[in-house]
Amino acid sequence: MSNKSLMRRAEFFPSVFNDFFKPWETLFDTNGGSLLANLSPINIPAVNVVENKNNYEISVAAPGMKKDDFRIDVEGNVLTISAEAEEKKEEKEGKYTRKEYNYSSFSRNFTLPDWVNKDKIDATYENGVLKLELPKTEEAKKIAPRHISVK
Repeated sequence: MSNKSLMRRAEFFPSVFNDFFKPWETLFDTNGGSLLANLSPINIPAVNVVENKNNYEISVAAPGMKKDDFRIDVEGNVLTISAEAEEKKEEKEGKYTRKEYNYSSFSRNFTLPDWVNKDKIDATYENGVLKLELPKTEEAKKIAPRHISVK
């Protein structure tokens, strides 16, 4: 097979793929950008969990919310952190009115170890970060860390 025929074949395949996807591109085209690219992804906030000697700390990045937007529940050994926020905005200009609605929500579940004192969990929301402090039971505080050798 000659180099010319390989080049023609290579040129043919992108054309076939472009032609195949063209109806989808035009269907979702919004002034040069894909509608799919403009959709907001499902936002699940980032979470950090840190273990200290006396407690666990869970930090949830949730900027733009208010402390009343959060709901924190413990059922059995499952801690659920959820939030719902709705924002409405209306602009009037001449004969036209523009209304925008923004709704965001999330829910995260965590399985708690038995040595968390579930009755003393504390939560604060400050500077866009929800922080939960999960104190350990007295028995858990007495357990000394141990080193495990790799064989």
